[in-house]
Amino acid sequence: MPDLVGLHGWPALVALAAAAVVIGFSKTSFGGVAAISVAVFAFVMPAKESTATVLLLLIVGDLVAVARYRRVRWRLLPRLLPAVVPGLLLGALFMNLVDDTVMKLTIGGLLLVMVLIQLRPRLRGRSQRRVSSDEPPHGPTSAAAGPGWPVQIGAGVAAGFTTMTANAAGPFMALYFLAARIDKMQFIGTNAWFFCIVNISKVPLAASLGLYTGEGLWLVLLLIPLVLAGTVVGVSVIKRVSQRQFEIVTLVASAIAAVSLLVL
Repeated sequence: MPDLVGLHGWPALVALAAAAVVIGFSKTSFGGVAAISVAVFAFVMPAKESTATVLLLLIVGDLVAVARYRRVRWRLLPRLLPAVVPGLLLGALFMNLVDDTVMKLTIGGLLLVMVLIQLRPRLRGRSQRRVSSDEPPHGPTSAAAGPGWPVQIGAGVAAGFTTMTANAAGPFMALYFLAARIDKMQFIGTNAWFFCIVNISKVPLAASLGLYTGEGLWLVLLLIPLVLAGTVVGVSVIKRVSQRQFEIVTLVASAIAAVSLLVL
């Protein structure tokens, strides 16, 4: 086992431990807060290697979320997942071409862009607010497969690229799933299955890029219990919040992570 304290120091390890709890918490509640963990790991570790370490921790949270949330809009997944593949390949190629500094700036930039994408409809007024988590899906279109194929392809490619390069596709998927007019619990269940499938498929790509290190794997083993603890907290908290609170926390967390990576 490597000397993780010697490599990083206690303050950094404490920050990683907190980030692991946040990863678990995000998988069973506010998905966007995982962006903070992405930023923390990118600060403490080399940015590229950090994405591989975060990926394994995310998969742990994904498995818990899949087991916990059974309400899923299954029709959305087969129309969306094929478009993710080109995005994953583009992301893997990009990671192989850029250095660590560019990678860190890319993570921050992607997070910030996705925050702005989510803010835009809110700044245009309340009249087009998305369906509340407490409201059931409305009308016959609520049972449809979701937005049309151009939106599906765009969301899938964007999600594939951003999740491969920054583990940060959550905001894109939030937009897509909310556009499909599904309630909060169905949103979390569908989101869990989507990212479980996508994240597992990313493992061979990350390995082919040489991103898994002994240090990173030891960190994963040490942090898994904290991820699991975070999932328990998330399950408890999400029952007590409204959709409005859900969206605000997600956006603020993503914005903080983005700015910190771009400025610091």
